[in-house]
Amino acid sequence: MRTGIRFLVAVLLVLSLAAGAPMRADEGMWTLDNPPLKRLQEKYGFTPTPEWLEHVRLSSVRFNDGGSGSFVSPNGLVLTNHHVGAGQLQKLSTPQNDFVANGFHARKSEEEPKCPDLELNVLVAMENVTARVMGSVKPGMNAANALKARRAEGATIEKEAKQGADQHAEVVSLYNGGEYWLYRYKKYTDVRLVFAPEQQIAFFGGDPDNFTFPRYDLDFALFRAYENGNPVQSKHFLKWSPRGAAEGELIFISGHPGSTDRESTVAQLESQRDVQYPAQLRALRRRLAALRTYAARGPEEARQAAGLTFGYENSLKALGGEYEGLRDKNIFAKKQQDEAVLRRQVAARPEWQQSYGDAWDAIDQAEKKASSITGALIFQAAIGPSLPNRAQQIVRYVVESKKPDGERLPGYHDSELESLRFRMFSPAPVYPAMDEALLADALEQALEELGPDNGFVRAALAGKKPAEVAREVISATKVGDVAFRKSLVEGGEAAVVASTDPLIQYARRIDPVRREMRKWLDENVTGIETPAGEKIGQARFAVFGKSNYPDATFTLRLTYGTVKGYPMNGTIAPVHTTFYGLYDRAYSFGLKPPFHLPQRYLDRKDKLDLTTPLNFVCTGDIIGGNSGSPVINRDAELVGLVFDGNIESLVGRFVYNDEKNRTVAVHSRAIVETLRKVYDAGAIADELQGKTAAAK
Repeated sequence: MRTGIRFLVAVLLVLSLAAGAPMRADEGMWTLDNPPLKRLQEKYGFTPTPEWLEHVRLSSVRFNDGGSGSFVSPNGLVLTNHHVGAGQLQKLSTPQNDFVANGFHARKSEEEPKCPDLELNVLVAMENVTARVMGSVKPGMNAANALKARRAEGATIEKEAKQGADQHAEVVSLYNGGEYWLYRYKKYTDVRLVFAPEQQIAFFGGDPDNFTFPRYDLDFALFRAYENGNPVQSKHFLKWSPRGAAEGELIFISGHPGSTDRESTVAQLESQRDVQYPAQLRALRRRLAALRTYAARGPEEARQAAGLTFGYENSLKALGGEYEGLRDKNIFAKKQQDEAVLRRQVAARPEWQQSYGDAWDAIDQAEKKASSITGALIFQAAIGPSLPNRAQQIVRYVVESKKPDGERLPGYHDSELESLRFRMFSPAPVYPAMDEALLADALEQALEELGPDNGFVRAALAGKKPAEVAREVISATKVGDVAFRKSLVEGGEAAVVASTDPLIQYARRIDPVRREMRKWLDENVTGIETPAGEKIGQARFAVFGKSNYPDATFTLRLTYGTVKGYPMNGTIAPVHTTFYGLYDRAYSFGLKPPFHLPQRYLDRKDKLDLTTPLNFVCTGDIIGGNSGSPVINRDAELVGLVFDGNIESLVGRFVYNDEKNRTVAVHSRAIVETLRKVYDAGAIADELQGKTAAAK
C-alpha cells in the first residue's frame, strides 16, 4: 500500500495521524471523490460537473519517478517540468550530447527517443475499501499481526484489481487511516522525449532563486506516450488557453502532491522537529558536499552529477524551510491548539472518548520509542545511489517473490512486481565512480554517527574502512550490466546466494540488519500508530464530518485558488513576470552564472514579445510532487504549469497560509512564444494550440 514519498525518510516513516480543524480560504488538496463543491459554489459561483471532474482526472498524469503532468494533445503529448523530466534527460544523454544542459527537439516522430525507465500513470477508477482493510483485523490480534493482516488484505485487493500488463492498482491510506481506497491506473511504459529547453533557462537563477518569486524560469518539457508502437490517442486532454492565466481568475491545479503532515499529532511533529529533521539535514548536507567534490573532478563528472546535485540542493532548501516551520513557535502553537480542540470535543462525548480517546497517548508512547532509533534509520538508509540500491532490490526480490503475496515487504507484492522489474532492468547508464564516492561518504558518516559497534556498521564494513569497502564493492561489480541483473533474478535465491559479485555480497550482509529494524518498527511503532491513526481519523469524521481533505499521498488531488500577488519584503510581489524582467535580471548580474542565458536567448531577443508573461503566482495549495501539474481555468483549459512554490510556502507541509503561500507557475503564453520564436518548434506549438491533428 502506497502512503507517500519522502527523501531519506521512507524507511522510518510511520502513518501520520489526523487531528482536524476548520479550514481557511483556498486551502486543500482534495481527492476527486470528495471535491469542495459547496465551497467553490459559495465563493466563486462555480460547481464542477461530474463530467468536468472526469475529464480533468483522465487528462492528468503521474510521473511514477516523482512528479505530475498532463495530456495536452489528442496524440499522447504530455507536458511536465524540465526538472521532473531531468532524470530521463540525463539517462538519454551521453558525454557528447547532454540533453539536460543543451536541450532537445525532436522534429519528427522517429526522432523521439524512448525513455529507459519512465512509467506514467493515469487514474481511471477509485473504490472505497475501508471496510475490507479494517475488517481484516480480528479481535485479539497483537499490533504486529494486525498490521500484517491489513497489509495482506491490501495486497489481495491490489492483486484482484490488476487486470493486465497495462494496469496498476494500489491501496492508499487516506485521512491517515480513517479511510482506505483502491486506486486503479492505466500505465504507459513506452514514453518518448519530444522537447526540452536548456537547463539554464528552465532553472534560471539556480539555487539562489529556487523557492522565490519573482521568477523567470521556462521550466517545461514535453514527452509522448506510445501504445503498441503508436502515439496514444488521448480522448481526454487539456486544451491550450489562448490567453493564459489572468489576474484574479479562478484556477485549479490537478496533480499528485507527495506528502504532507497537516494531520500529524503533536507528538509526531515533536519527533520530526527534535530528531528527524536535524538528522536528515546532516545527512543531506554531507551527501551534497561529497557530490560537489566528485563533480569538481572534471566536466564529465560534473555532467554525471548535475541532476543529483539539483535534487540534493532542492531537497536541502525544502527540508530546511520545513524544519524552520516546525521550529516556529506560532505554527507549533497552532498545531497544539488544533489537537486540543479535537481532543476536547472527543472527551465531551463518552462514547467517542471510549472509542477514540486513547489514540493520542498510544502515538505519544510509540514516538518516544521511535525517536531512540530515528538517527540510526536515517544513516543506515544512506547506502548510496543507483548500483547499491539495485543490488538491494535484487537481494530482496528473490526472497520476497517466493513468499505468499500478503506476507511480502511493501514494494514486492504481485501488483507491484511488473513495475519493479521495469525499473530493475532499466538500460539507463550508471556511473560507478560517482556511486563509489557517495557510498564511501555515506558509510563514513554512518560510522561517525552510529559508532563501530552498530549492527549496520559492522555488517557493512566487515572490519574495513568505508572508502575501502566502497572501492571493493563498486569497482568489481557487474550489477551495472542489465543482463547480469536479469540472470540473478531469473536464477532466484540460489543464484544470488551463490554469487561472488562483491556488491551483491555487500547487499546480502546488510539486508538482515535492515529487516530486523523494519520488524522492530512494525512491532513497536507502525503497528501501534496505524490503528491509533484509524481512531483519530474516525474521530475527525465524527466531529467534523467529511468536510476536510486528507494529507497528501502522491495520489491525484485537485486544488483551487486565484491568480494573485502577495505582500513581500515590505512591498508587494507582482501577479506575473515578463521576458523584460528575465533580461533585466540577467544583465543586472552581468550575465554571470547562475544568471546567464543560453546563447539563443541573446541571439533572438529581438524576436520575442518581451511583454509576454513568463511566470505567475496563484493561491493553489501544493507540495512537492505537484511539480509539472497543469494549472487550468473553469473551462478546463491549460493556463499554466506548476514548477515551484515561494519561500513562504515551505511550511505548507504542516500549515497553509493563504496570505503569503503561493504556487509559482510557467505561463502558457511563454511556452508557445519561445517554441515559435526561439526554438523554431512551430509544429509543437501548433499541436499544443490545436492547430494540427497529427504529431509531426
